[in-house]
Amino acid sequence: MKTSTATVSIAGDLGEKLAAIAKAGFDGIEIFEQDFISFDLSPADVRKMVADQGLEITLFQPFRDFEGLPEGPLRQRAFSRARHKFDLMCELGTDLMLICSSVHPAGLGGIDRCADDFQELGEIAKSYGVRVGYEALAWGRFINDHRDAWEVVRRADHENVGLILDSFHTLGRKLDPDSIRTIPGDRIFFVQLADAPAIDMDLLYWSRHFRNMPGEGDLDLPAFMDALYATGYDGPLSLEIFNDEFRRGDAEMVARDGHRSLINLMDDLRRRSDRPAPSLPVLPERVDVAGVQYVELACKPDDISEIESLLTKVGMVKTGTHKSKQVARFQNGNVNILVNSDPAGRSFDLASEHGAVVSEIAFTTPDAAAAHKRALALGAEPVALPHQAGEQNIPTVRGVAESLIRFLDPTMDIWASDFEKPDGSGPAGTNGVHSIDHIAQTMGYDEMLSWTQFYTSIFSTAKSPMVDVIDPEGIIRSQAVTGQDGGLRLTLNGSEARRTSAHRFVADGAGATVQHLAFAVNEAVEMAEHLHQNGFSILPQTENYYADLAARFDLPEAFIAKLKALHILYDEDESGGFLHFYGTVFGNGLFFEFVERRDGYDGFGAPNAPFRLAAQRRMAANAPAG
Repeated sequence: MKTSTATVSIAGDLGEKLAAIAKAGFDGIEIFEQDFISFDLSPADVRKMVADQGLEITLFQPFRDFEGLPEGPLRQRAFSRARHKFDLMCELGTDLMLICSSVHPAGLGGIDRCADDFQELGEIAKSYGVRVGYEALAWGRFINDHRDAWEVVRRADHENVGLILDSFHTLGRKLDPDSIRTIPGDRIFFVQLADAPAIDMDLLYWSRHFRNMPGEGDLDLPAFMDALYATGYDGPLSLEIFNDEFRRGDAEMVARDGHRSLINLMDDLRRRSDRPAPSLPVLPERVDVAGVQYVELACKPDDISEIESLLTKVGMVKTGTHKSKQVARFQNGNVNILVNSDPAGRSFDLASEHGAVVSEIAFTTPDAAAAHKRALALGAEPVALPHQAGEQNIPTVRGVAESLIRFLDPTMDIWASDFEKPDGSGPAGTNGVHSIDHIAQTMGYDEMLSWTQFYTSIFSTAKSPMVDVIDPEGIIRSQAVTGQDGGLRLTLNGSEARRTSAHRFVADGAGATVQHLAFAVNEAVEMAEHLHQNGFSILPQTENYYADLAARFDLPEAFIAKLKALHILYDEDESGGFLHFYGTVFGNGLFFEFVERRDGYDGFGAPNAPFRLAAQRRMAANAPAG
């Protein structure tokens, strides 16, 4: 199946759109009529420009209000418009035009009347060597169901007239996609795909502003694809995404996300099918993540002592130094934090300007090479890093902003091959911290869907519903992505409100990446007491918080008093309880969190996020100037 996307889906003029679409790896484009009309090149020049990008025009669209008009000037004008567009299509070098079902106020409707119009139009199209596809708009005046559109096409009974399906128009109206299974695949000329969040609103407004890439919304795209595949259809799969964020966002990012969504969708279809077609891509399985092997902090030499002191207070011990780079390993339990102050490092300049920053995250997977291969097939950007003889060549792709994602597996013992123990180093720490519970990444609001899709298409993960977190200066959107066994937990956060902590972190950090690391501990109370004794600064909470805690939960007074004394926050769900507390900010806005999960609690303490944000705001306001 060829991949295609509508030019209306991304930002820019037609030339910029074509460049982004080609770079993303698409096979073709749906050329949106307005994009062509507003572009200052002839049809022949556009045809050449498309070909020069290695693309083809899979569809010309849209042609509106054609069928069901009364005899007379309106109907004659509709056929005249069609002939004009057929001339244009021949100049552009495409043979298929989309006709969407009519909303014309003078339309008369009627299946037979519409079929007669298409039978006549089919003869005209045949004389031009082109085809027409009929699509049922979800808000069409008379035809708003793909079953009725198919009946029009069936009765027209012309080889140059076929059906065009759009997942949004079917699923948005809650039509059963299984009804597609009875349509002959060779009578389906084209298929458009779009997902959308579950929002109860007017269909037209929903469609025009809130569509998103397959897998980013709540529509049942797998059921639609299964039904489509049962017909024998093997033509283009094309994205038609009307979304305000996408159309003012980065064209290359949106195009890349779109292509990834199609490849991932086809890969999932191949895995579900007992008769996969040769045209469906073959990718390695989604990657299971057993855990986070390490997190690297890039910092300037002047900050090393502060960072190392902070890690030591947490209970981490320096257990290694890199053989060829200025990188130190700090360890406690299964937690490894690398401190990179190498002036030749790729993130050194960023750290020098903004302070300590997370520059790498390494995930432990069953097969690093297969994980890397799947990531590349889904549009991840490969990064080749220098390494000395005897050191591991770790598969790497670009992550959020300037960070890297690295894949390791059990065959790659980097601690033996790449690191050596420093003189006088002690054993790994054993106090309190035993693993990384989750990683919170903060990014531009317009990147959240992109990185959610990245993680869920490459890793074996599920996403939770997006939630709103109340910052004193606005709303922060937060999306959790979790692996099946809890080996990978990520929260992705972004905000359009310029004064929120999330927006400031991105603006001040040149794109930013990880904003906080959450360490898993066995006993939060004991850990907080230990950190307090070590001089670690815990983010203070208000008296009012603990008074409210007593009202919200049936907790012993002595327990609440202990939480209050140590500034520990509390939450619970139907499974169990959650104790967590935060350190104060360091570096470019980083901070640590310490969490204790009790009896299967699976959340992230989201109800407490506003109190954390308010406390950080108070700390910042009271910090000495300079």
